[in-house]
Amino acid sequence: MKLVNKIALITGGGRGIGRSIAFAFAREGARIMLLARTKEQVVQTAVEIGEECQADRASWIACDVSNSAHVEPAFNQVSEIFGRRPDILVNNAGIAESAPLVKTTDELWQRHLAVNLSGTFYFMRAALPAMIERGWGRIINIASIAGKTGAPYIAAYSASKHGVLGLTRCAALEVASKGVTVNAICPGYVDTEMTTRALENIEAKTDQPASDALEAIKRMSPQNRLITPEEVASVALLLASEEGRGINGQAINVDGGSVLH
Repeated sequence: MKLVNKIALITGGGRGIGRSIAFAFAREGARIMLLARTKEQVVQTAVEIGEECQADRASWIACDVSNSAHVEPAFNQVSEIFGRRPDILVNNAGIAESAPLVKTTDELWQRHLAVNLSGTFYFMRAALPAMIERGWGRIINIASIAGKTGAPYIAAYSASKHGVLGLTRCAALEVASKGVTVNAICPGYVDTEMTTRALENIEAKTDQPASDALEAIKRMSPQNRLITPEEVASVALLLASEEGRGINGQAINVDGGSVLH
């Protein structure tokens, strides 16, 4: 197994991409700490991982990644439960809301920066010292193809994800000689609750049926489909493993070819 004796901390780990990454890592021997603002989904995911792996391999913490005061207590709890700070950090927690730029409120703008960008920064800052000290670590930031290109009505989301890619590249160069890699994954539209909510929002605002909106979203990909969370998890597993040690500072698209850079 590729991740035996590794400890992975996954934010937004109770559903969608985070949940799939948690299962993929646990199947390869990692012990998993799941974080989310509400506990129901992370508790259920931890239980299901334990049942599938037939081992007490996952635990959870309720934590708001946008609040810097929550970060150090979360890492302390990882140490208390698993004996040390994490070897692998997956920054997956995020939000996605839409609005025309001129109707983007201060509150909507700040929410995206706080969760998507500042939350990623807070957790990277807390995780890196122990990784550097032990000479091994992996940070995987779940960004978006919206971090590489723009689209109407997602200015706050796209700006926050562009920021994640800049943060990823800077950190990767700082730790390149320390045995630590820092990378980002940039999914297109993924078959998750976040996409479902986006479709519901389109239907509510435009009277376009959600089914029609779904077909339009699928056509944005040359493969004419949504990406699955498991596909994103497979890339994350490569980046977390020893086989991925030569990949650093990259923003890897998982989008069926929608964005070619």
